[in-house]
Amino acid sequence: MATVEMTDENFEQIVTGNDKVIIDFWAPWCGPCRQFAPVFEAASERHADFVFAKVNSDEAQELAGQFGIRSIPTLMVFREQVILFSEAGALPAPQLDELLQAARTLDMAEVHREIAERGDGGDGTQAGQA
Repeated sequence: MATVEMTDENFEQIVTGNDKVIIDFWAPWCGPCRQFAPVFEAASERHADFVFAKVNSDEAQELAGQFGIRSIPTLMVFREQVILFSEAGALPAPQLDELLQAARTLDMAEVHREIAERGDGGDGTQAGQA
C-alpha cells in the first residue's frame, strides 16, 4: 500500500475512518526525513492493515502545531483514534516493524478502560507507549 498525504483538511477523515494509522511528520528540506522515507514506504507494503500517512509539516502547519511537532521526523501511531505512540526520530526498519506489531496486538479494550478511568475522554492524549 502506498502512503497517503495527510493535510489539515483530511486528517480527521483518515484517523476516524481507519482503525490503525501511522503518521510521519516530515519536511522536504529535512535530511533525516528523506533518509527515512524509503523505510516508511517499504513498511507500508509489509503492514497493509495500517494506513501510512505523511504530513508535510511545512504545508500542514496547523496540524503540526496541534500535535506540538517540534522536531522532524516525528512518528505518531493511532489505533481506534487513540494516540499510542508519538516520538521524534526515524526508526530503523526492524524497530518500526516491532512498533507496529505492538500497536496491532495491544488490548484496546484495556486502553479504552484506562482512558475512561482517567476521564480524559480519549481526546487524543497519549494513552501509553505501544
